[in-house]
Order: sequence, then structure tokens, then C-alpha cells
Amino acid sequence: MIERKFVQQNMKEFQIQEYVEKNLSKVGHSQTKLKKTPLGEKIIITAFRPGLIVGKGGAAIKKLTKVLKVQFGLENPQVEIEEVNNPNLDVKIVAERIANSLERFGSNRFKGVMHKTLAEVMSAGALGVEILLAGKIPGARAKSWRVYDGYLKKCGDVAIVGVKTAKTEARLKSGIIGIQVRIMPPDVFLPDSITIKEEAPPLEQAKPEQLKLGKNVGEKKSEEKKEDKPKRARKPRVKQEKPPEEQKEEQSKEQKEKPSEGV
Repeated sequence: MIERKFVQQNMKEFQIQEYVEKNLSKVGHSQTKLKKTPLGEKIIITAFRPGLIVGKGGAAIKKLTKVLKVQFGLENPQVEIEEVNNPNLDVKIVAERIANSLERFGSNRFKGVMHKTLAEVMSAGALGVEILLAGKIPGARAKSWRVYDGYLKKCGDVAIVGVKTAKTEARLKSGIIGIQVRIMPPDVFLPDSITIKEEAPPLEQAKPEQLKLGKNVGEKKSEEKKEDKPKRARKPRVKQEKPPEEQKEEQSKEQKEKPSEGV
């Protein structure tokens, strides 16, 4: 019984996502999430142009809320809209943009559309991009065209989890053209990425300017230490006076030692 509830909940979420993608095809729709809250169900729609989802005076969002309540049996649906920060790194928006330009300009300019999109995604900071087109372009025979740039993982866990993939289609007079976009964003952690740290040069190889700076710093520190020490006050020296008898004896000795002046 519990497993059936989980399956039914996932099926309902998938159906809501499919309905929103079909009805919001030209608003830059990225993803739709369904969350349960105490007040009811919360539907979070991430798109590049949130103003088109709301509509004039909120008419489009009211219509969407009514359809979710009647068609999918949601008790109190609350629609919340979020804006995409960088649309050039979102695979669904990029694939939708290629489909809209092909439907607008036709299949004659498909190479220019592919290369322009490739340059925009790489300038946004992506590590790698791959765009695949399959269908009757440019002639009556079906062909597949592939354009790629950067570094893109094709196998391993990174190719499944790290690389984002989106598929869509463009409806032309000549037929349907399938579009597949794969982007490896810049925040992907690669297990084979290695960073080498630079070691500090030894004193022998150090520049003379660095050594001079080190000496100046040492001299300044020694001066600061000397200034910090309190200076001791010197005591005044007091001359000891000799007794009068010794003074008389010294004077008599000095007179004897003096040479006698000639007449």
C-alpha cells in the first residue's frame, strides 16, 4: 500500500511537469518541482521569463492554478515562480532557444544558430558543450549534425550525474527536427583533476630585494625591543676627600719633583 502511494505521487508530479512544459513552451521553462506543505501543495516553476507566466494582472497564473486544482485533484495549489540566474548554462532553456530560432528562421540558417549558441554557452563559463540536430536539414534527406566545444565527459559517474542533458523538437514544414543539448557546468567535481601547489623558494635562490626586506624587518624589531626596555637612572659620582695630613704629604712630594729654575 505504501509503495502504491509513492508511485501515485511520482506519477502525479510527472504529469504536472509535462503539462507545465507543454503550456509554458516559450517562457524559458527550466524545471518544475512539487512540494507538500501543511497548507497544501506547492508548485515551484523555474523560468527565464517569469512575467509571461504571471500574465497581465495575474490572469495566466490564476488559470494555471485552477487547472491544477480541477484536472490533477490538488486541494490548495500554491504556484511559486523563480527566475533563472544564468540561462546560458541551463540545458532546457538552451534547447528551447535553438528550437524557437529554427522555427522562426527555418533550416537554412541552422549552422549559424548552432555555432552562436555554442559560443554563448562557452562564454558563460561551461567546461564543455555538445549540440546534436537530426532531421531533414538542409535537404530532403534526414541527416544528423554535431557541434561541440570544450571538455565533455562521455562515460563514468560524472557523465551521468555531472553532465546535464535536454531533448526537444522543432516543428518545421519539412518535418520534425530533434534537438539534443549536453552541457558540463563549471561547478562539476572531476575525480581526475589535480592541483599542484607552488613551493616557496629557498634562501639561496631568493631575490636580494627579499633578503634586504628581511634584514630591515629584523633591524626594526631589534630597535623596538630596545625602546621597550626602561632606562636605568645613573647615580651621581661623589669624590671622597682625603684627610689634611695626606694632602700635605702629596703637596711636599710635588714640590720636590719640580725642577729648580736656573738663575
